[in-house]
Amino acid sequence: MSSIKKSLCSATARRGIISIIVFTVVWEICTRLHVPIIGNVPAPSSVIGSMGKQLTDAFYWISWRDSMMRIVGGFVLAQAIGIPLGLLLGASKAAHNLIYPVFEIMRPVPPLAWVPVAVIFWPTPEMSMVFVTFLGAFFIVVINIVDGVRSIDARYLRAARSLGSSRSDMFWHILLPGSLPSIVVGMTVGMGVTWAVVVAAEMIASRTGLGYLTWSAYVAGEFPVIIIGMMSIGIAGYVCSAIIRFTGTRMTPWLRTF
Repeated sequence: MSSIKKSLCSATARRGIISIIVFTVVWEICTRLHVPIIGNVPAPSSVIGSMGKQLTDAFYWISWRDSMMRIVGGFVLAQAIGIPLGLLLGASKAAHNLIYPVFEIMRPVPPLAWVPVAVIFWPTPEMSMVFVTFLGAFFIVVINIVDGVRSIDARYLRAARSLGSSRSDMFWHILLPGSLPSIVVGMTVGMGVTWAVVVAAEMIASRTGLGYLTWSAYVAGEFPVIIIGMMSIGIAGYVCSAIIRFTGTRMTPWLRTF
């Protein structure tokens, strides 16, 4: 079984590497032939040349650090508040009727619409960034968990109650394990939204971060640096999502496919 897994992983890795190489080659050819669909997008060769300069620039790594700190702070806070709230809203009808209407009114407001309010409300720009990042993941996590709890078959709860299980036992042995897949999905989707939000917020109200790096390169007309910023954001988002997916497979071993 382990040899099969290794062969599948190696085949997947090879296909991924091949697709990246083919994409880069096609991109280079299109830029050299001035294909209209490419426009003024710089060629990979010029991007690689600029990458060497960025890797030796301290501001590039400071941008990585600041964006990651904002992501981690906002995302962890969203899980710390969103997971218990989602479980409460899904498990308690009274709490759902009391809190959910207010939650539904606030949920459609885009996180970026909170940027001006956050800048005014919070005492430092950094705290406002973390707050907006928090909102990017919070609503998604809560919605997924509420739906996950409510999708649990009620027969399990009735059977546990008929056998004398307490509310605490039903929560820890039925509701929480049954909602774990929804928690993982909410965390994964929320991480993607969180990166989109923090990058846009950095473009508006920050002087550091990968979003500001990309925007300042656009203002300065440094097109290769724009691509480097976009690639850095994509890599960072992929790594964060991969960590969540890896953790999720360990949390829900019964969902693994072979």
